[in-house]
Amino acid sequence: MRTNNPVLTRLGADAAREREANPQVFGQQAAQAAYPTDESVLGTAPPDTRAMTIDDVVVRTIGLVGLTALSAGFVWTMVPQPTAMALVLPSIMIGLVLGLVIAWKRVTNPLAIGAYAVVMGAALGAISEFFETRFPGIVMQAVIATLGVFLLMGFLYKSGTIRATPKFIKFMTAALVGAAAVIVINLVITMITGEATPLRDGEPLSIIVSLVFIVIAALSFILSFHEVEEGVRLGLPQKYAWACAFGILVSLIWLYIEVLRLLSFLQGE
Repeated sequence: MRTNNPVLTRLGADAAREREANPQVFGQQAAQAAYPTDESVLGTAPPDTRAMTIDDVVVRTIGLVGLTALSAGFVWTMVPQPTAMALVLPSIMIGLVLGLVIAWKRVTNPLAIGAYAVVMGAALGAISEFFETRFPGIVMQAVIATLGVFLLMGFLYKSGTIRATPKFIKFMTAALVGAAAVIVINLVITMITGEATPLRDGEPLSIIVSLVFIVIAALSFILSFHEVEEGVRLGLPQKYAWACAFGILVSLIWLYIEVLRLLSFLQGE
């Protein structure tokens, strides 16, 4: 069946690469994923090369979120706020570069992905402390809202209310590229002028922009859930659970920052 689905194309390339590297083991993995109760198949692949499962992704996602939270908590409690704020931009830039490399190169190394979690956690710790100082209680509100949106999108995907159809994936790909371009351009302008642009100054336009970004970030979970499901179906090796968990972490971080920013706009000075 012909498909122009970019997610399936990418996963298919991963599967083809793994099949070429070790055709015998990969065939065992695919069979185990398709027939998990077949005793003739179970246990035939070495433990370190078995097919990934949804549980693998869940465990790694929880671990990465925990690592991010620990890094954020350390910066918040142990680093003076002026120093922490000075680290925000370098941390975000390092995280951006590292994240792009992980995403485009399909890196599955837990050390590289863990490093991303630590670096972005440091930035989140400083940002969260800054907003909490100005608006007491805002961080907990943002955390609860982020978790709520994540669980809602999980329910909508599981129930089939929102499906990752080819049209949906094309739309989301364009939306993510557009949002990334706007964020980068806005950041560059802010660095040059030293002032917030109309997209981030707390006025009505900035509230609309934040709402749009929150919707895009929320819908990006659908792509992540779809990627997990297809990775399991294709019998990709266990290491790809790290790539799937990384995708979920990126969306969670982006969603949290946008929710935090929106709440600050709504509360005002």
